[in-house]
Order: sequence, then structure tokens, then C-alpha cells
Amino acid sequence: MFLNLAELASCTQSMSTAIKQFPLLSIKPTRGLVDEKLQIVVKNLRPKQEVTLHSRHQSEDKDFWEAFGHYVSDANGTVSVVKDASVSGTYVGVESMGLMWSLRPVPGSRTGLRLRKKDVLSPRVFHISVYDGHVSQGFAQLTALVSLVIERWYMAPGVRRVDIREKGVRGTLFIPPGPGPFPGVLDMWGGGGGLVEYRSALLASHGFTSMALEYLFPGELRKIKADMNYFEMAYQILQNHAMVRRDRLALFGLSFGASVTFTMAANSKVIKPQCCVCINGSHIPVVTKSLDETFDDVTKYVNKIRVENNQIIWRDIILPIPTDPSLKVDVGQITCPVLLVVGGDDQNWPTLESAEDIQQIMEKAGNRHLLQVLIYPEAGHLIEPPYTPHHRATNFIVQESKEKVVLLWGGQTKPHADAQEDSWEKILAFLQQHLYHTTPQAKL
Repeated sequence: MFLNLAELASCTQSMSTAIKQFPLLSIKPTRGLVDEKLQIVVKNLRPKQEVTLHSRHQSEDKDFWEAFGHYVSDANGTVSVVKDASVSGTYVGVESMGLMWSLRPVPGSRTGLRLRKKDVLSPRVFHISVYDGHVSQGFAQLTALVSLVIERWYMAPGVRRVDIREKGVRGTLFIPPGPGPFPGVLDMWGGGGGLVEYRSALLASHGFTSMALEYLFPGELRKIKADMNYFEMAYQILQNHAMVRRDRLALFGLSFGASVTFTMAANSKVIKPQCCVCINGSHIPVVTKSLDETFDDVTKYVNKIRVENNQIIWRDIILPIPTDPSLKVDVGQITCPVLLVVGGDDQNWPTLESAEDIQQIMEKAGNRHLLQVLIYPEAGHLIEPPYTPHHRATNFIVQESKEKVVLLWGGQTKPHADAQEDSWEKILAFLQQHLYHTTPQAKL
């Protein structure tokens, strides 16, 4: 069969139209750090076509998480997530990172899940897909118009991970790429215990040698008694490392780690940081004894623990803030700049009341000028690196009893996501200001 010129031209035009209308999905970067923003564009849709953008991630615990937004293409058949609004879904409005921060367990998942990265040597892998129409469920049974796989890393290329098992101290050191030495950060998480590495890995990706410190030990390791000497030894190990500028160190604590930070900065004769970052922590309790004894001091307030909707609320445990100075860290003794990040809807600890008392103590002592306070009214307790999903309540293992409970952390999803993004930017700027003149930014 032979085609004449007119028929050939018509066939060619039809093929061109078919190719033109095949949806194209562009994501930049496809491989980047977790705090890098994404640029997601879908082209070759029909004008005013309703589509769903969907992200899916399988956690290291094998649970599936998803987020989705409903969009309508413009007159050119294009959706640009950075400037177009999601009309409904797990997020609404113009949210370039909504497919990350609004992630939630898929329907039918186990309850009380929290998405955390354990192995920072591997990326988080996301499947980003485009579906025809506004879809809200049953994605696994549908065929996507187009899909891409992207990677989100905590460790930039060239960052080195080094296990620390020295003089009784346990932790992990993350060293930025390059000749060094670099400013150092001693990174401490909260009462959940164990070794949490992902924030330190990300800090190293931004030019700081960061040591994730393990100080609340699970199982058989509880025989190690972490006290002020333990933290001072950890600080000295970091300070003496060849890839650390010994005159440029910071303490970084979240939750109970912030109590440790306040105590060390105010009371230690060995630890003399250039600055401190505290997220949703308090100057109560004072961490001068072993942590077992410190927790014993706090648990005497156990009658103030509330339970609502089968969720445990700890925020009242030390309220009202005690007036006895011996029960609080004398933050008036702190001589370095402190950045205090506070979630106004923190249901786990009275961080807002603590921040007010800290300001009053420092004002009276004459060092209030060293304190910068960031308050995010609708953020909860778990203020993490940006685009981490918000967890209002999750399962939690109580260190002392090993009892599994559900803790209410607080916060509302969108304001909490905004707080994480804004505070991380300000934390990095604060560390750069006080530890660096200029900071190299590692990129993937």
C-alpha cells in the first residue's frame, strides 16, 4: 500500500499531535539534599485538564507513605507546582514542597507511625506520578500518565561518616568534603534515646563537622551512666578532631537535648561553645547528675501527665515553672549567643512557658542580648529539618519502663511545615554567623 503526499502529510501530522500530547514530567533535581526545593512541571496535558500529582515512599520499616495534590492545567496544558495551586488533596494552595511535607501513611497502615531515616548512607526514594483526573484513593490500582523516581539525601557527595567509640563516648561524626578543618557541632536529640544521625549528616552537607551523640542508651547499654562528664568528654573528642576548628564549636539540642545544652553552656568549666541552638527544650531539668537520676527527678511530677483520646500529654509535667532557682539551669550564666526555637502548640513539653522564664532570667542577669527566640504559634514539638512530614502523635517507647505509648507532639500540618522550613534557614544562618565568615554549600 502506498500513500500519496496529502495522506502522508496527514499521517505525519497525526503522529506529531500524538507525540505532542503525551504528558511529560520534569523534576529538578532528581537527586538532591532533603532540604533542596523541587521544581516539578507537567507538560503536554490538555488545556484545563484535571490531574493529580502523587508522591509515594516506602520507609525503611516497609510502610508506605503518600501525598497528593489536585491541579488543573493552564491554557497551554501545563502544570507548574512552584506557581500553580493545588485545589485539594493532602495540601492546598501554591506549595512547591507539598508532595514532601504532607506525606502520610497510606490508608490501612499501622497506627502511630513516624517517618525517620536510620541509614543515612542511602537516600529516601520517591515515586512521583501524574494521574488523569482528581484522584484521592486507590492509586496502586491505577495506571499513571507518567512517573519519575527521585532521590533525597541527607549526605552530600564527599561527606564522610565516622563511628565514634572513644573513652566511653558513643556517636557518629560527619565530616564535610574538602580539606578542612571545619566548625564543629555537637548534635543531641531527645528522650527517645538511641543514635539519631540524619540531622548531623545534613549539617555536614552544609559545611559543619557534626557529631551525632548517643547518650540515652537502649538495652544493655544503659549500664553506661551519662552525666556532665560524659558530655564534656564528647565535646573534647569533637574539639580535638583534626577536621574540627577547636575555637569554633556549637551545641545543638532538641527536646531533652536542649536541657543538656542549657546545662552545659551555663555550668560546664570545660564546654565553652561559640553558640547554641535549642529546639523545643527547657532549662528544666538541670542535667548535672546521671541521666537516670535526672529522669527520677522529673518523674515525681508524673501525676500531671494527661491522657486525651488515648494520647499522652506531658506538657504540664513541670508547670507551673518552678520559682526555686535550684530546680532550673541558671541561664544567666550563659556567655554565648543562643537561638531558641519554640513550637507554640508543643504538647510534649512546656517550651513556651520555659522560653518566657529563660528570657526573664537572662534579662535580670544582663545577658538577654545573647538570646534570639523564634516562636511558631501552631507548630508542635518535633521541629525537624524542612519538608519532614508533620507527626502530631506517634508511638513512643518510654526509656525507663520500655512501655509503648502514643505521645501527642502537637502542631498543625501546614504551620508546622512552614516552621520547619523557616527555622532551618535561620538555624543555618545563625551557625554560619557565629562559626563561619562564609560557609560553603555542598550540593548534589
